[in-house]
Amino acid sequence: MRFYCDVHRRGDDSGYRVTYTTDGENFRHVDSPVEIPAGQGDHVFVDVIPIIHTDGFVELLRRGAEVYYLRRLSMIEAVRQRMGIKSKSAKADIRVLMAIGDKWFRRVDEDFLIMRRMIAAFRSLLKTHQRLLNMSKAVSEMERRILREEIRFNEERMRKLAEIIAEEAERRYPYYKTIADILGITGDNHVMAREALAELLTYVDFSRGFMKLKRYLRLFDNKRYKQYNHETRHALTRLAITIHGTEQRGKQQQELLKTIWLTIRRETQEKLAGIPAQQQG
Repeated sequence: MRFYCDVHRRGDDSGYRVTYTTDGENFRHVDSPVEIPAGQGDHVFVDVIPIIHTDGFVELLRRGAEVYYLRRLSMIEAVRQRMGIKSKSAKADIRVLMAIGDKWFRRVDEDFLIMRRMIAAFRSLLKTHQRLLNMSKAVSEMERRILREEIRFNEERMRKLAEIIAEEAERRYPYYKTIADILGITGDNHVMAREALAELLTYVDFSRGFMKLKRYLRLFDNKRYKQYNHETRHALTRLAITIHGTEQRGKQQQELLKTIWLTIRRETQEKLAGIPAQQQG
C-alpha cells in the first residue's frame, strides 16, 4: 500500500502535523510519523522529513516500510501550476504529491536519516562559527577578545561532534575507512576532513554516473544551472582544502570526487564478484 504524506507546521508553530492518505480522498491527521499505519511492504511518500521526526521515520523503516522523500520541493509548485490547483492546503499538496513521478523521490534508509541529523547539528555549529568570525572582524579589539573565547569554544564543540560523526560514518558506511585511507585523512589532525567525507557519503548518491554527480555539485562551467546542493558542495570544498591546501580549485575538487566515486565502484564490484550469482538475485 502507498501512503502519501504532507508534513507541515501547526498554525501556532508548536510543532509539526502529518496529513496522509492512501487514495487521495480520505485523509487522516496525526502528530507523529509513528502513527501512520504503514508496515511491511508499504511505501511512504513524503514531501519533507523534518529533523525532529527522524526517530519516527526510522520506526517506520524498522516496521518494514519503505520511505521516500521528494528530492526537490520546487516540484510541488511546478506540478500544482500544471494541474491548475490554486489551493495550498495539506490535502491539495498531497494530491499534487501523488501526481509527481516516482523518479523525483529518493528512498531513504536508517543510515541516511541518523547521519543527516548529526550532520545538521554540525552544519549549525559551522554557520555559528562563520558568523562569529565575520563579527570579530567588524568590532573593536576589546570585543574581539571576548569573541575569541566564543570562537574557541565553538571550535571545540565542532571538533567533538566531528569525531562522533566520523565514528558513526565508519560504522555505517562499509567503504568509509578505505576512502579515508586512500585520501590520507586518517590521523588525529584530519577529524574535520573525515566529517566532510561523511557528509559526501550521506548526501551524494555515488551509484549514479559521474556526470550526474558533477551536476549535483555544480562542478562544470554552466553557471546558469541553479539546482545543486550548496552545503554538500561546501563539504567537498572543505575536504579538498585539507588535501590540496587553500589554493585548490574546481579541478582538484573534481578529481577528489572522482577518486571517491571510483573507489566505491571498485569496492562494490569486488564485493559482488565474491558473491555467487544465485545470491545476487
